Amino acid sequence: MTVLPPLSLLAPLVLLAVALLAITRPHRRPKALPALAEGAALATLGLALAAVVQLLAFGPQVVSLGEGILTLSLRLDAISATMVTLVAFVGWIVVRYSRRYLDGEAREGAFHGLMLAALAAVLVLVQSGSLTVLVLAFVAVGLVLRQLLLFYPDRPEAQRAATKFSLVWGAGDAALLLAAILLWVALGATDVAALGPLAQERLAQGDLPLAAGFAVALLVLAAALKTAAFPLHGWLTEVMEAPTPVSALLHAGIINGGGFLLIRLAEVVQTSAGAMAALVMLGGFTALFGAAVMLTQSAVKTALAWSTVAQMGFMLLQCGLGLWALALLHIVAHSLYKAHAFLSAGGAVQAVVAVRRPGPVAVPNAAAVARAFALALALYVAVATGFGMVAGPKSVQALALGVILIFGVAYLVAQGLADAAPRALTQRTALASLTAAVAYFGFQVVAGALWGPYLPAAPVPGALEWALVVLALMSFGLVAVAQALFPLWAHHPASAALRVHLANGLYLNALLDRMIGGFSAASKT
Repeated sequence: MTVLPPLSLLAPLVLLAVALLAITRPHRRPKALPALAEGAALATLGLALAAVVQLLAFGPQVVSLGEGILTLSLRLDAISATMVTLVAFVGWIVVRYSRRYLDGEAREGAFHGLMLAALAAVLVLVQSGSLTVLVLAFVAVGLVLRQLLLFYPDRPEAQRAATKFSLVWGAGDAALLLAAILLWVALGATDVAALGPLAQERLAQGDLPLAAGFAVALLVLAAALKTAAFPLHGWLTEVMEAPTPVSALLHAGIINGGGFLLIRLAEVVQTSAGAMAALVMLGGFTALFGAAVMLTQSAVKTALAWSTVAQMGFMLLQCGLGLWALALLHIVAHSLYKAHAFLSAGGAVQAVVAVRRPGPVAVPNAAAVARAFALALALYVAVATGFGMVAGPKSVQALALGVILIFGVAYLVAQGLADAAPRALTQRTALASLTAAVAYFGFQVVAGALWGPYLPAAPVPGALEWALVVLALMSFGLVAVAQALFPLWAHHPASAALRVHLANGLYLNALLDRMIGGFSAASKT
């Protein structure tokens, strides 16, 4: 029986056809073009869902052209089908939102064309079946996104953000290109599905080439640059000069490219314990740093940008722990949440204005905080034991990640256990901790069933892995305790100074501004 090629391969072509039409109508109110753009995005979603049906019916498929290092191939499997559906859904929502948001803009037609071109490039990226297509798709995404960031080209802030983005993204492209060449030299293949087994086989035989080790290091570097990891995270917090739909597409889709890169080449990355350790340390620090800075921001969209920095850091941490299925689940959940958050940011401002008198805040003392963490961890252990008996034992890394997530709700439990807290608050916060534990293990079972068979299991922890797990637990635990005790030291002069430094991101972005002449560009206006 003849099997049709994956229908999702047609999705980029549909988008590009309408994007090319936009070249002829780049001006204000370009007749039917906005409606056509939304129709193309909706058709893309339909093709993505049809491809999921094809995958369930016929299994994974690959379409290839050429041979050797120049092989061009696109792949439909469980991972790419998930990402295609996610990108198509978010893209449709963003394009639909753009019809009203951009109505009457001087370059309205050009904007719709660029948005569709960006979606097409991302769809090619998540379906890439060879390193060549992967590299070319990343380059195309960067080129189109730069034009979107410069939608208002006369704004110095937009020029500065676009310049910083191009530098960081371009450096990631260069690292990825060199990694692809080294993998071809070391393993003789460019097919993303074949590279993992080849690397694992050579590792088991003890003759994994040194070039492969360098390639993995470059893959980690490329992923860190493309996920706005510390310390080159500043460009992501300055893209607000572009229209809101651009921010939504960037934070909900494009920024996930680095995580997708690691997940797609998970078996290759996992051959290097040093690379995995680097992801844990860099991702964990970025997550803590981004979350701390986010709490100091007064602008809604800027706070959301710093939230993305923190979330991407946490996703890198998950990859470093070898929890690949959970990292993919994180990408899906974060994309949906962040798209909604950006597109509804105006409503958040209205909600803040509507608040007249905030209610009383229960301030916990050190004893209440200690009881809260003990209660949250006890609930977590009970839930983990129950799921372990039903769904089988979990890896050390998965259990540790769950503890980190429980730390995130333990400070709420601390408020519920404060002396001044009403009984209802105590019950709600305890329920929040229990719900978080159940949800974590429940979603872990779902993610494992959907993507686990196509991704490597977490490595058996050795001395290095144990040390990293302990370090992560201590770091996130100390930050959670400090957050719970924040009302006790919030008015101390030292905390006020720290808040100023954090609000400015420890001035790392200012250093990059100086390197590219950003200050002088802004001063000319």
